[in-house]
Amino acid sequence: MTPGQYGDSPQFRTVLQAIRIPRLGPGRPRSRPDHLSADRGYSSRANRVHLRRRKIRHTIPEPRDQRANRRRRGSAGGRPTGFDAERYKGRNVVERAINRLKNFHAVATRYDKRAYIFLGTVTLAALIILLRT
Repeated sequence: MTPGQYGDSPQFRTVLQAIRIPRLGPGRPRSRPDHLSADRGYSSRANRVHLRRRKIRHTIPEPRDQRANRRRRGSAGGRPTGFDAERYKGRNVVERAINRLKNFHAVATRYDKRAYIFLGTVTLAALIILLRT
């Protein structure tokens, strides 16, 4: 949890380190997802390098200004990012789920001072959404 004015992208690595994907059989959970889809806010060179080093495939659109700068630099600008538009379309499912959570005033405004209280608020909102469907 960060202050409201703090961007999402600086938390990128922290969130990736916290990922634990349970295995179907015995064994410890995986810490590396098969694929990652994110919006333009996560399109920094540092994020892409981090994903490549960890061998995580990703679908992140490249903003126009970054694309123009890369093209302007010619061969020194690197290759175009591999962007799969069809896979990116599936990201809207997560966006819609977050928007449903934000329908709860306490989640959208985040007035809670303590992170564990906010986590409880989000958990309660998710349970209510789950029970309604």
